[in-house]
Amino acid sequence: MTNSEIRNFLEAHADARYAAFSASLVPGAQRLLGVRLPVLRALARDIAKDDWRTYLDGAADDSFEETMLQGLVTGAARMPFAEQLERVAAYVRKIDNWSLCDSPATGFKFVRKHREEAWQFLQPYLHGDGEFAQRFAWVVLLAHFVTDEFIGRVLDACAAVPPSGFYAMMGKAWLVAVCFAKYPSPTRLLLAEGRMDDETQNQAIRKITDSFRVTEEDKRYVRTLKRATVRNK
Repeated sequence: MTNSEIRNFLEAHADARYAAFSASLVPGAQRLLGVRLPVLRALARDIAKDDWRTYLDGAADDSFEETMLQGLVTGAARMPFAEQLERVAAYVRKIDNWSLCDSPATGFKFVRKHREEAWQFLQPYLHGDGEFAQRFAWVVLLAHFVTDEFIGRVLDACAAVPPSGFYAMMGKAWLVAVCFAKYPSPTRLLLAEGRMDDETQNQAIRKITDSFRVTEEDKRYVRTLKRATVRNK
């Protein structure tokens, strides 16, 4: 599909009311058409079955959805792993809000066959100062690295790496909550030892206590680990 054909398709599926609603949830998002995510995912799968390289090499960034589509196609298309990482890196440079980060990143299932290499690929994002690039790393970890093999490294990263801004912090807190749901014992230790900053600790506890995957007993316990914070007047 050409850029013109893709734009026509998106405009045909646009909903102005949904665009306004989405804009209220995604600060910083620009030029929203109001196309729902299932439609974008289906379109990405169709492009991934066709000449996706030509598409990605010349894809337009004229709307939020056109940018999102590039991330979705990058995750859906079959290609050598090294090329996929190069195209992921190109997409990460375009991320400027949490939605452009989360929807593609959670779908990057291809990293599960190459977790060690992907872990190394994520380190510059994890340790950098880019808010959304770091959030991208946290979200990839929560979606694809909360495993027996990597849980120790994931929790060590949560303890050692400070968040680079609010949305990175929220991504990290989300990761801690996912870790707690699947590996409560080591994650409980992370929280009890106080190895994270106050805001991340408290947001992680909030997400844990909101989870249906966590027992009431564990929720009562983690609430005791919430920290008092002092707000500037």
